[in-house]
Amino acid sequence: MKQKTMFIIRILLIIIGAFITAYGLESILIPNNVSDGGVTGISIVSSTLLNLPLGILIGILNIPFVWLGYKQIGKKFAFLSIIGILSLSIFTSIMHNIPTIIEGDSLLVTVVGGVIIGFGMGLALRNGGALDGIDMLAVLLSRKLPFGTSDLILFLNSFVFILVSTVFGLKGAILSSIAYFIASKVIHIIEEGFSGSKTFKIISSNHETLITEIQTKLGRYCTYSVITASDMQTQLTEVTCLINRLEEQKLKEIINTVDPKAYIAIYETADYHVGNIKKEDVH
Repeated sequence: MKQKTMFIIRILLIIIGAFITAYGLESILIPNNVSDGGVTGISIVSSTLLNLPLGILIGILNIPFVWLGYKQIGKKFAFLSIIGILSLSIFTSIMHNIPTIIEGDSLLVTVVGGVIIGFGMGLALRNGGALDGIDMLAVLLSRKLPFGTSDLILFLNSFVFILVSTVFGLKGAILSSIAYFIASKVIHIIEEGFSGSKTFKIISSNHETLITEIQTKLGRYCTYSVITASDMQTQLTEVTCLINRLEEQKLKEIINTVDPKAYIAIYETADYHVGNIKKEDVH
């Protein structure tokens, strides 16, 4: 019952995150010809060029990326992301004609807009869902290319802002990139380093089951070693696992289910090379 309650709370927080993001887009960024990055940015440009509702485009363009999330991370992540993306689509449609709260001041627009959408997206990500599919594409490409997820997100968004410049001009593209940069930093603060890969070191009395669950539900291989406690007598087993930023919440759930008393240390991982240890599809 407690798990169901927590899951419902997470859904509500993702919906709130989508509401906040939609408000930042419709009341600040879009009226000032400033875009977001990722699939949302592509949707904004497409909406302007084709004169189609932004909410519908956000929902449609994110469909293939939700499938990637399902394949790479699992059903729960895909389900929560669908809720987040649909909520963002609905809220942007509802708020389309709301009053603009900031006009003309480019610095204020980028800072306030970036903070608001960053807070909304960070809130969704912290609770296991995503509001934009470009992160999922970056995760997939990181398996094939010798680059980290964060580097690929930045690389993919560079093309988005080139596209933005064709509609909002060079100034609009520059302001959009600044707003996106600010938003990414806010997400980082909310998620405590959510913008990169992470290494989990887990000391568990049930390491065999834990490794099996991680491999089955996340498609991740782990390493483990026997260590000795400081009393020089107690033998313990330490499991090490490298994950991407979208998998953190799910890995924590796996650990809590298998061994709630496990010791966990989490490290930021600036760079890595997968070698022969590659992630498998979970479906």
